[in-house]
Amino acid sequence: MAMLTLKTQFAPAERADIDSIQNNNTFFSRQLVLLQTLNSTPVPILVLNKERQTVFFNKGLTNFLQIKEIDHLIGDRPGEILKCIHAVETTGGCGTTEFCSACGAVQAILNSQKGRDDEKECRITTTSGTALDLRVWANPLYIEDQFYTVFTIADISSEKRKRALERIFFHDVLNTAGGIYGFSEILKDATPKEIEEFSGIIHSLSTRLIEEINAQKELTAAESGELIAQPEEVFPYEIIKQTIESYSKHDVAKNKSIKTTTGNQFKIKTDKVLLRRVIGNLLKNALEATPPDGEVTISCKTDDKSVSFFVSNPSFIPRSIQLQIFQRSFSTKGNGRGLGTYSIKLLTDKYLKGKVSFISNENDGTTFKVDLPLELIN
Repeated sequence: MAMLTLKTQFAPAERADIDSIQNNNTFFSRQLVLLQTLNSTPVPILVLNKERQTVFFNKGLTNFLQIKEIDHLIGDRPGEILKCIHAVETTGGCGTTEFCSACGAVQAILNSQKGRDDEKECRITTTSGTALDLRVWANPLYIEDQFYTVFTIADISSEKRKRALERIFFHDVLNTAGGIYGFSEILKDATPKEIEEFSGIIHSLSTRLIEEINAQKELTAAESGELIAQPEEVFPYEIIKQTIESYSKHDVAKNKSIKTTTGNQFKIKTDKVLLRRVIGNLLKNALEATPPDGEVTISCKTDDKSVSFFVSNPSFIPRSIQLQIFQRSFSTKGNGRGLGTYSIKLLTDKYLKGKVSFISNENDGTTFKVDLPLELIN
């Protein structure tokens, strides 16, 4: 029997009472054939009631979670078990926030409750900062006039990450390498004046190639926890200036302008390389989103405790995209991309000890904001 009426922005929030959940758990525990079948399957499988709460699960789930204490899992919803960051944002829990409307897991479960088998991909960021890419299946199950959902989970994080890195490497790196090769071919028959011009372009492309390779190297180290921030004194306006110089000749800046503001020079202590990576990714994303003849602005300001960087462009991000913007492997640029905003958040939150946020509306466009401490302490 459902109990309290709770607020929700997507799926129903109501939960079954504890007696109902325990009765369901006891019932499934006595189904020996089903029990053996589920436990012989290595992937995590949960049996959910109509309130999307777990009433039974197999050993594959405890192996996946790497836990021994399992009693607390009964009654929890999938997002709560997986420790999704949005599952703790409301009293309704998993499935009840606006972000949940873009969650493949909740969508699949709701579709199963309509009597349909469903399979979807699901991206989850956990409360510990881990990014999970999952493939989930939700299948309706009727036993003794009771409805349940058999919810199966496959971790495809490695597969998605490998595909994304390969796509980035082959797309971005080979594009840049191709540009270097093309201009080097032109040099064979170039005039002295053309040689001087093309040499500068080749140098710029070579620098970009090294930066792209290093970016992937840093991201790999960041995800594995092997990256170590190296704080040093830097001037924020110098970081902005260097970033603009780096991207002003980039393809994404063609027929677009970059505007910045100046102010009193001040120092902060942070990792210069990682900060340049974060601001560079934000600027590149802003330029990609800006239409021809559009303008991107980049600025910073400080107070007694922190420094804030702002990168703005005139384009509006639809709400459905806003809900997924920092998730790994999510991208509006096609399958296999989607590490840009994810890496920005990873580097900012975990290594620069800051916070990244954004606002977007149709009148003012989009502004990303990065807040950092004045002094980074490892």
